[in-house]
Amino acid sequence: MITKEPPTVDNLSIQELVRKARNAQTKYESFKQEQVDAIVRDIGKFVFDNAEKLARMAVDETNMGSVEDKILKNKGKARVIWNNLKDKKSRGVIGEDAEASLMLVAKPMGVVAAVTPVTNPIVTPMCNGMFALKTGNAVIFAPHPKAQKCAEHLVLEFMKIVKSHGGPDGLVQVVTEGSVEKTQELMQSVDVVVATGGDAMVKSAYSSGKPSYGVGAGNVPVIMDRDIDLKDAVEKIVAGASFDHGIICSHEQFIFAPAENYDETVQLFINTGKVWFTDDEKQIQKLREVVFQDGHLNKDAVGVSASEVGKMAGINVPESARLILLPADGSGTEDILAKEKLCPVIAIVSYAVFDDAVAMAKANLLVEGAGHSAVLHSNNDNHIQKAGLELPISRLVINQASSLSAGGSLTNGFAPTTTLGCGSWGGNSISENLDYKHLMNVSRIGKIIPDKTVPTDEEIWA
Repeated sequence: MITKEPPTVDNLSIQELVRKARNAQTKYESFKQEQVDAIVRDIGKFVFDNAEKLARMAVDETNMGSVEDKILKNKGKARVIWNNLKDKKSRGVIGEDAEASLMLVAKPMGVVAAVTPVTNPIVTPMCNGMFALKTGNAVIFAPHPKAQKCAEHLVLEFMKIVKSHGGPDGLVQVVTEGSVEKTQELMQSVDVVVATGGDAMVKSAYSSGKPSYGVGAGNVPVIMDRDIDLKDAVEKIVAGASFDHGIICSHEQFIFAPAENYDETVQLFINTGKVWFTDDEKQIQKLREVVFQDGHLNKDAVGVSASEVGKMAGINVPESARLILLPADGSGTEDILAKEKLCPVIAIVSYAVFDDAVAMAKANLLVEGAGHSAVLHSNNDNHIQKAGLELPISRLVINQASSLSAGGSLTNGFAPTTTLGCGSWGGNSISENLDYKHLMNVSRIGKIIPDKTVPTDEEIWA
């Protein structure tokens, strides 16, 4: 009996990948809106329909995150991204500005390099692939080495979809036997780069000489105001901070609770049955030393369960716990727990007045995470505006679970994405969520504005 070998991706050099992508993109550029949308829709639907298999594949390969949460993530991101893309024009004439007498024409950028992280080995390639194809581009993925199998599997499946709609070979590809040098060569050889990964990789993208979109570190502070339903806020914080074992860059990291409600708030966290809390200084210090080694995030703690974090510290945290809650000694530089923790550990301190909470949240962000996101649970419009004005952030999430909503949801206005720009604070070129529009050029056809009255010099300088 002859066993058929499973299909594999081509092991090509970077220049061969780019050459093949350019040939494919030249053919794909002629595809109409409905043809492009059919491909993009089916890519999202593939991830949605195969959410469980892909979630297990991701956890098995990376040893990070929760299968159950990744299933929800695969379904949720596929759903919300396609829902946002399906009615958008991205090919040919996409709109007119009658008042300015402009016609807008969308054109592709060419070949997109998408550097994808180990923390999101399924939804980030899906998302950036959908954006690239929506706008008439070819895409080449450069995955983290610990997520190579996931990327190769996705490329094979995505290309089946492309071919089923008459698309060209080489439209979606992946770098094999990846290295820093290969990724750098790729970024220097394409037309635009989307870099979702560590700080060094993002900086490399911006120094590639090509237009680039990167992300910054997350370190989301959470302010609990005095006029809220504490139980509801606690439940949302737990849902966000514990999701996928705290691996999401937009997940809640540090809570500021009103002083008079501090004890009640801690008890509400414990009452969820999902939170393990300690105020034992020795245990807190052990957990600090596990999460941070020599002042840096311990990579072995990233994306593991709360009980596993406890085990690493020699502390018995029950399997039922989804989140570890620790009192901090202060904000900013006063406690290392004020830094980003890509694991299900969250810190809490009390504040006297709202201005203090904002100041402490800002201190955390200036240590790490400036430009990313913050959360405010409040019904006070003045406080909401104050936080929005004073915090160095690109998005302020109000009364929502941040990790489930900062990247866009069906119930807010943030663009659905897996790539969250952090503006100049985070060394990024955009201070919004990456969207399909960032991967297309727009030509503006300008005519004279009919009946436009030209102002006199006196009117201009009045």
